[in-house]
Amino acid sequence: MTQTKLSQSKLHRQSAGFTLIELVIVIAIIGILAALALPKFIDLSGASKVSATKAALGSLRSVLATRYAASGTGGATASYPASLDTADFAGSQTPKNALTGNTAVIPLGVTVSGTTTHATGGFWYISDNTNSNAGKSGAYTDVTTTDTSNY
Repeated sequence: MTQTKLSQSKLHRQSAGFTLIELVIVIAIIGILAALALPKFIDLSGASKVSATKAALGSLRSVLATRYAASGTGGATASYPASLDTADFAGSQTPKNALTGNTAVIPLGVTVSGTTTHATGGFWYISDNTNSNAGKSGAYTDVTTTDTSNY
């Protein structure tokens, strides 16, 4: 009877927890998984800002198309507006460029290409109706993001 208690006692002590090597292996595996996953999560923030900016640019393009079509009614020659007001947008809210945090829409007379920045502008469009790129639009960038002129 004493020997049975002793055997049960040894078994109980041996299965009481994890060994140090088991814990080290688990921590190493978690570290490797975190090192692989972390860069993907960090990149999601930038990707979400680009997506939000693209969505806001779609709103700008919709307003430009509407204003262009409205200017051509009644036999007049259709033209792009010289400027856009807050009232032109749904809910009287100018879309926000998530990359720069700006909402201003800047009318330009020339084509923009490459990565461009602006102190207060969120978006741009070509308002010069004599320019072959009239109506083309894009988003200003925060310099860390690649070319947004083709969004």
